[in-house]
Amino acid sequence: MNNNKKVTILGSSGQIGAYLTEYLRDKGYFVREFDIVNDTHEDMTHIPNAFLRNVIMDSDFVFFLAFDVGGSHYLKKYQHTFKFIDNNARMMANVFGYLDDYKKPFVFASSQMSNMSYSPYGVMKRVGEMYTKSLDGLIVKFWNVYGIENDMEKAHVITDFIRKGFETGIIDMMTDGTEAREFLYAEDCCEALESVMQNYDQLTSDDELHITTGNSTTILEIAQNIQKLFSNIGKDVIIKPAKSKDEVQKDARNVSDPFIQKFWRSTTSVKEGLTKVFYEMKKNYDKS
Repeated sequence: MNNNKKVTILGSSGQIGAYLTEYLRDKGYFVREFDIVNDTHEDMTHIPNAFLRNVIMDSDFVFFLAFDVGGSHYLKKYQHTFKFIDNNARMMANVFGYLDDYKKPFVFASSQMSNMSYSPYGVMKRVGEMYTKSLDGLIVKFWNVYGIENDMEKAHVITDFIRKGFETGIIDMMTDGTEAREFLYAEDCCEALESVMQNYDQLTSDDELHITTGNSTTILEIAQNIQKLFSNIGKDVIIKPAKSKDEVQKDARNVSDPFIQKFWRSTTSVKEGLTKVFYEMKKNYDKS
């Protein structure tokens, strides 16, 4: 490992970015954080952005994780708005432009939804993949990564369920919970991203780098496991499924590819990961 490698994380305050920043620093990498949350001059939607240009120019490797995105509630509310589309379009034009100027090795974080043309979020991720292929970067597709989140307005399903349990005692669901998803703990995701960086020269943008476990769990099972964790601390929590089904998860194109398992496999089970996130969030609620 090259401890002197300068690694830039675009989107360092996001769920995955925050975990990856800490993970790589613990491994001895020199990590540069870049996120609008940290400072207004780090606004990647502002064209041009001299500060962003200089950071990329001085990098040995770039993780492009930044995106205006959140969980199902956030996407349902915002992904069809002008601001959502414009923010992501500007961000990609900026970042990919500088990556082209300085020919830096990079990974673009796409999504399992990039093949779904009915989703503005999926379409924007697909555009990002096209940019990446044109620049010979690498594309990773995240599948339902979970962990501690800083912005609960954009919370994904697991942290959202835990939050609801602590705050209301009711886990109200957007669907009937019968849909199955492949959940990946954020620390395992970091290991996968480091492996992609280490194997960069042996990979191409055509490789299907799906960062996932290959093991499915239903949303109802997630809710029930969280309910048991609350029961273990003496708190009664009610689960309230909705009647609707999740059509996205039923999409025939929504199938993971096992290619990445040639050099990386997840090690944290859903129950183990849920327990870690639950008790980390409990610490914060105990303080309030």
